Amino acid sequence: MEEAQHPAVDNHMVTTAFTLDGYRIEKNLGIVRGIIVRSRSIFGTVGASLQTLVGGDITLFTKLCEETRMHAYQRMAEHAAQIGANGVIGVRYDATEVMQGVTEVLCYGTAVVATPAR
Repeated sequence: MEEAQHPAVDNHMVTTAFTLDGYRIEKNLGIVRGIIVRSRSIFGTVGASLQTLVGGDITLFTKLCEETRMHAYQRMAEHAAQIGANGVIGVRYDATEVMQGVTEVLCYGTAVVATPAR
């Protein structure tokens, strides 16, 4: 199931740093976040369990983790755009197991308004 896309801050204006190269931060709009809670399907768990027997990259979980982080990131970028930001600095991820097999992934940062440096 694909999520509806809403206007979001451009990827080149999102960084883990606390500055945006070539831009001056004019205004700090506060913390923005994207949260997603995911569970593993029984089929994915069984498939991943079989992959652990062989060793190496457990591709089913790698794909699930990457998709989950991407959705949390997208939600954060949308949240930033909704409050008038054109950039997000200090981006971080966090994950918490809510219950066995259910994980919350949080992507957060500081929404800013930035203008090109002169």
